[in-house]
Parts: sequence; C-alpha cells; structure tokens
Amino acid sequence: MGINYELYKVFYWAAKTGSLTQAAKTLYLTQPSVSHAIRQLEDSFGLALFRRTPKGVELTQEGAVLYAYIEQSQVLITLAEEKMAALKNLESGELRIGGSDSLFKHYVLPYLEQFHERYPGVRLHLHHGTTPEVISFLKEGRIDLGVVRMPIVDPQLHVTESFQLQDTFVAGARYGHLKGAVLSPEELLRHPIILFSRNSRARMTITELFQSYGYSIKPEIEVGSVDLLIEFARRGLGISYVTREFVTKELEEGSLFEVRIDMPLPPARVGILTMNNMPLSSAAGAFIELVR
Repeated sequence: MGINYELYKVFYWAAKTGSLTQAAKTLYLTQPSVSHAIRQLEDSFGLALFRRTPKGVELTQEGAVLYAYIEQSQVLITLAEEKMAALKNLESGELRIGGSDSLFKHYVLPYLEQFHERYPGVRLHLHHGTTPEVISFLKEGRIDLGVVRMPIVDPQLHVTESFQLQDTFVAGARYGHLKGAVLSPEELLRHPIILFSRNSRARMTITELFQSYGYSIKPEIEVGSVDLLIEFARRGLGISYVTREFVTKELEEGSLFEVRIDMPLPPARVGILTMNNMPLSSAAGAFIELVR
C-alpha cells in the first residue's frame, strides 16, 4: 500500500496535538486540508483513526496502534533532518584524508590545524600510504580525498593542483668536501645513495630521470620514512634524495647541505585527488576551499 508520507505527517501532528486546528498551524496548512488528509488516510486503511471530542480529536484504538509506529518514524526523521543540518553546517561529520607521512607532517598539518579550529565537531581520519595506495583508498571509498605528488593521469580522478615542491640531494658534515661543488651524475653515483624504499612518486621520479640520461641510480641504503632519509644523511651514511621543503630547518642550521649536480631536477607539485562524478561531503569541500 503506497501512502503519501505527507498524510502520515498530518496524522502524526493531529494525534500529537489532539487538534486539527493545531496540526494545521504546525504544518502551515488550512484546517480543511488537514481534515481531507485524515479522511484520505482513513479511506486507505478502511478504518476510523480519530473520534471527534468537544476539545478536538482523539485516537481510536486502531489509530493508537498506527500512532505507535508513526511516532517512532517521525522521531527518526526529525533526527535525520537535524543530522543533515549539522553536517551542512559542519557541526559534525568526518573528514578522511589519504597521503604520505611526509606530506601530512610538512604540508597538510597546518591546514588540518586551521580546519580543526574552524570545525571542531568534524572528526579527522588520516590514512597513510604511497601514491598508488592513496589512489586505491580513494577508489575503494575509504577516504574522501588524497594528497599526493603529481603528475596523476587517471580518468576516474579529479586533480586540484595546490603546491610546488623541489627535490634535492643532501648530505651531512662527513661529505663537507662536496659543499659548493657541482657533481656530474657519475661523480654523484660514486657515493652511497640513500633513497626511500617504498614505491613513492619521488623514488619513481628520480629513477626515471637518471634512466632518461642513461644512468641507473641504485641506492646503497633504502629507508621507510623521510625522517630516516634526513637522519641517515645527517649521520654521514650517504647522500639522501629528499624534498627541500622538508629539510628547511636542517639546511638553515647547517646540519645538512645541498649536493648540487649538473642535471636539472624538475619541480614537483602536490595535488588533491577526488573521485570524478562523486559528490564531495561538506567537510571535504570545506577543506579543499581552505587549501586553495
């Protein structure tokens, strides 16, 4: 039996207030409209739902049974409407972001702080991974957006470019004799190279760049985090390939210096990934606007 929800709504307010007049005021209807809706509902069931009294209306036994069910649904609908309003106003909800540890620490964190200050009711969930992993998270629906290095070419994804990075080789005091020199690729590769061990965009980029010049860059040491890339270089275990923006402090204090090579290292850009043809949550949209 397909009965219009609006009829149930009129029934609910008539039963709740015990008055067709009050129900009409609550729903911004005329009293004849309310009476007509009640008659339609009674005709649909073939049962009388109300009795008229000197003070208004009261439920029949059958009407009381219906009201017990409709009241529960009306409470849930009201809660749902309140929840939608809260989500719209970012008073609640969640924001799920995927990215690498280094991008979270050095790039995303300041924006997350601002976002949390503006919308403290929104829960934050961070999913760590390499670029391919973040793309998988996004396609599986585990995150709302991903923050990754560019370029990304995928017809399923929408990319918003937002920030430029510059990778570089760095070393510590043990390699101080290289400071100020410009090394050829052959000279650089005579020293131990430290690279990120996972399938990161930076690792793929430097490998492909050296291959395009006819060189094979094989790390003597592979590590699992940018923090270890920095620390191993500081301790003199080799020359690390890192993002300059991530070692600003070390370069300024002199615990690391840039090892220059006569090969251009192209800049990279950070992009925000979302799924094409998928609506953004209010929280995800607000975060992207904040980053822009």
